[in-house]
Amino acid sequence: MTIQQHPAEDRMKDEWIPRLYRLEGQEALRLDLQQGDKICITSADMQQGCELLFIDPEGGVIEASSPSYACSMAVNTLAQLDQPGGSGLRLKALLQAWEISEQTLQRACCFTPQTLPEFEVTAAVTLVVLCCGRDMQVVEQSPVTALQIAHFTTADEVLPQPLAAPRCEFRVPRCSAKSYAVKAGEWIQIIDVEGKQCSDFIAFDAAALARGEEVALDAVATRTLNGLTLPQPGLHSKFTDAQQQTMLELVQDTVGRHDSFLFACNSKYYADSGYFGHINCTENFNRCLSDYGIAPRAGWPAINFFFNTQAGDCGTIGFAEPWSRAGDYVLLRASRDLICASSACPDDIDPANGWNPTDIHIRIYPATCEFPRSVGYRITPEEQPRMTKPTGFHSRTSTLTKQFTEYRGYWVASEYQNYGARAEYLACRERVAMIDLTPLRKFEVLGPDAETLLQYALTRNVARMSIGEVVYSAVCHSTGGMIDDGTLFRMGQHAFRWICGDSYCGIWLRQLAAEKGLQVQVCESTDQIHNVAVQGPQSRHLLQQIIWNGEACTPVSELGWFRFMTGRLDGPEGIPVMVSRTGYTGELGFEVWCHPDNAAEVWDRIWETGEPFGIAPLGFDALDMLRIEAGLIFAEHEFCAETNPYEAGIGFTVPLKTKTDDFVGRTAIEAQNPASRKKLVGLLINSQETVSHGDPVFNGRFPVGVVTSSTYSPALKSQIALCRIEPQFVEPGTTLEVGQLDGQRKRIAVSVTSLPFYDPERTRVRS
Repeated sequence: MTIQQHPAEDRMKDEWIPRLYRLEGQEALRLDLQQGDKICITSADMQQGCELLFIDPEGGVIEASSPSYACSMAVNTLAQLDQPGGSGLRLKALLQAWEISEQTLQRACCFTPQTLPEFEVTAAVTLVVLCCGRDMQVVEQSPVTALQIAHFTTADEVLPQPLAAPRCEFRVPRCSAKSYAVKAGEWIQIIDVEGKQCSDFIAFDAAALARGEEVALDAVATRTLNGLTLPQPGLHSKFTDAQQQTMLELVQDTVGRHDSFLFACNSKYYADSGYFGHINCTENFNRCLSDYGIAPRAGWPAINFFFNTQAGDCGTIGFAEPWSRAGDYVLLRASRDLICASSACPDDIDPANGWNPTDIHIRIYPATCEFPRSVGYRITPEEQPRMTKPTGFHSRTSTLTKQFTEYRGYWVASEYQNYGARAEYLACRERVAMIDLTPLRKFEVLGPDAETLLQYALTRNVARMSIGEVVYSAVCHSTGGMIDDGTLFRMGQHAFRWICGDSYCGIWLRQLAAEKGLQVQVCESTDQIHNVAVQGPQSRHLLQQIIWNGEACTPVSELGWFRFMTGRLDGPEGIPVMVSRTGYTGELGFEVWCHPDNAAEVWDRIWETGEPFGIAPLGFDALDMLRIEAGLIFAEHEFCAETNPYEAGIGFTVPLKTKTDDFVGRTAIEAQNPASRKKLVGLLINSQETVSHGDPVFNGRFPVGVVTSSTYSPALKSQIALCRIEPQFVEPGTTLEVGQLDGQRKRIAVSVTSLPFYDPERTRVRS
């Protein structure tokens, strides 16, 4: 076997469509390859190397030849295994399951980021790709980042790797349906083999069928109970029967768009379209369910996985090609013994199956398996789905609540049991509260041109920043529209840490660096740095008791607003942490940053120390109340890619007079007439009627603005909202109306006010 190295631009161009894998940092991937298969390994940030093992069918290591590299010790993998923390233990367990010993690791083939290989295998072989390395502490800036593996194969299809060892698996051929039995606690994985293929799903209570009763999964009852068009992993995850008793739970979903409104396709649908006698899911179900004594129907009210339907504003239900791609799936867990049926829909007369019906694959996993709840999302259109993760603090927050929501790839608490949003809010305003803010993305920006890149990419004047300083900034594209907002930490002369909401920022920064020919590294460190915010008037008193700092470092008690320090928990030998005087509440507050392996211990120490101060956990529902009162903006509410910083209410982040250097979007922003810009203002709502994001704001008959966020303010004892509005109506005291229903049938009186609603001079956050 020969391994070749080529520059990135010379990587193989093949007519085969590859199966893509994203290998996260500190993880490993095993692939079974056939003769003639090709592999191409790349690093998105061009900073991550890899170590490879080639295992023959008997378990022996195959020597891989390379023009400039020979097999050697897997140094990075061994370094990770030597660590006592979670990443080392997880890797050790995985390699043991694969029967790979440390002796085997002595014969790995090692590659730097500049020499990542592509190769073709000449015989059947198992490839193990190791993307490993030591944990990164908060004072470091060297994360192990992800690799992408493209597997080019002559095989007709490549199914995703099983989530565990299946009890059984089978294929539902195109244009057919199959029935099958599952026991309570077992897992059903329904896989779209080639992409864009619908799969109707029906389930019956097996015990009821044995009694001669048909107790079936009911879409109407499911929607009613969940308050959603379809269950989602997490809180709203149950499929029920007509009595609203749970039959299944949705645990994982890589697509997010399915149907629960329409019948499975039936003969009438095709006949009405002029296709008489067309094979259909309903008749396929009637045939495969007849063995269980289930009466045939003219149309089955199934759950249709991967069917892309949507409801229009005028009440219509339309459909388009499915979002699902090859290998996408849903994972369900049976709550009782069931008889199920799944179809591979035969519809070829419209976009329901992308005009080309294909197969569905089913895997049944035993009840002894455990799989985390997760939702798939993508940062770029072509990548494989990323699945929701728990944060390092999840072991603590999950003991306090079951109310979790998915936010940017992590599970976060919406509110806490025995507290509630109002009590959590009051704790932050009056005492101290702590919230898990791990979903914030972290990027290490390093190199001699780091400042040059950030000066061009960010609206703020990065050149004026001191080491230890934090600034809040916008990131814009060429039209001046905002890509994201965030905080920039200056870690050193040529070292920065960008904290934002969207992982796309890393792609954007690398793209700008390449266009400018800058010598800079942009590496995502989100998985290596988790953070909890400690907010409220007692936050300083709490943290100064437990954060130790070296003699040359500013102590927490003296830390200035928008400054940060590095220290340790409880003494010079304690857990490394970074503490910044930042927050999202409008109160005096701090954020504590640590490695996820240390997160539980950091949470416990803050909680124990905070108990005399009346500390409370803080969920995202309470955080929304706090940030709206403080006039703080939120992505896809106050700003989007069509909103510039002035229109989003953060014009102060664009110092056009003092920053003479060019930055992305400057030309477009300067070309805009300031007098014509829409403004972000506050609304005082003279009603208990709920006002919501997206409600239009009217001056008489005509709309002049839109509500971007709203909440009830305990501080003001009334409902308030943020609103983006035409400049003629920004004067405080201006009376307007929020229009609901069709904008005419219900009007809610509001008056304009300046921001922020709470602590307008920001004396508390600066105290």
